[in-house]
Amino acid sequence: MDISTPQRKIVHVDMDAFYAAVEQRDFPEYRGRPVVVGGAPDSRGVVSTASYEARRYGIHSAMPTAHAYRLCPEAVFLRPRFEAYREVSRQVREILLTYTAQVEFLSLDEAFLDVSGCSQFQGSATLIAQDIKQRIQQITGLTASAGVSYNKFLAKIASDLQKPDGLCLITPKQAEAFIESLPVGRFHGVGKATEARMASLGIATGRDLKAWSRERLEQQFGKAGLSYYLMARGIDERPVVADRARKSLGAELTFARDSTDGAMLLSRLRELAEQVLGDMTAKGLLARTVTVKLKYGDFTGISRSKTMSRAFGTGAELLPHLQELLEKTEAGARPVRLVGVTLSGLEEVVDLGSAKQQDLFG
Repeated sequence: MDISTPQRKIVHVDMDAFYAAVEQRDFPEYRGRPVVVGGAPDSRGVVSTASYEARRYGIHSAMPTAHAYRLCPEAVFLRPRFEAYREVSRQVREILLTYTAQVEFLSLDEAFLDVSGCSQFQGSATLIAQDIKQRIQQITGLTASAGVSYNKFLAKIASDLQKPDGLCLITPKQAEAFIESLPVGRFHGVGKATEARMASLGIATGRDLKAWSRERLEQQFGKAGLSYYLMARGIDERPVVADRARKSLGAELTFARDSTDGAMLLSRLRELAEQVLGDMTAKGLLARTVTVKLKYGDFTGISRSKTMSRAFGTGAELLPHLQELLEKTEAGARPVRLVGVTLSGLEEVVDLGSAKQQDLFG
């Protein structure tokens, strides 16, 4: 595929510091102050979202809240209010669907739109993205950032380049030079472990990655090697899939250091479960099966699952089973490098209110 020829017009919309921004909107006394949404600072919880004021102190999502407190003791630490976040997400969903039916909702606070066939603004994806941002701010009082490009990979990266309240376009002509200068850690599907492995092979940027043949990449990274090969050349043909019939939803976390701390591992599983429940609720789904995944320090993996007699969608229904499943592993006795939570057996729920998400933060 020749990246100089536009294939599609893709917009990625991402709400800015979503949970924290909702809190600052609803409680004026928090505006201009560092706000951390997540677990209590004296718990084993982690940061879900940090306001931009808090980020100046080095606070970021997935950081232990105890560490965040040490970085900024004067920060406002808040537990999540999922009902409020879901209501804003519903408003944003309604806005996006007025532009096109081709909207893929990734979570409560982000979505892809394929606006290739849109007639608004003479088909200008950039003007459409600008209008989306303005309407979101008018209706919700919050800001969103948008990225525009010819595929999902580049549109998502573009939305992050000028946050907050940003709008960035990566054209086909700009793509080659942009990708070559991009750190490999920014590539879709490259996590910290893969990034470290690439670094050991001398691959630090898109230019380095592009120098590798498809065969060499597949030898080193298996099926993912083809994806890396294509993205290094600006090729990402993944479609924007509206109303995706999902078989499962999941999230995982790789630790900087292997851990035998069972309480900490359970806390991280709770945080991942909160994230997955949020995604599931945003898509109007319930689940029947929960799976806990571990990868030990020697890279061997294990998973434990439980299927419920009825579909569930709340933290209260899910939380006890996380501990039960974790206890069926060797966590605590063997060092763990990765934990994950997957919800499957998904089915649609008509009333999103029946899928209420409880506070999972410690």
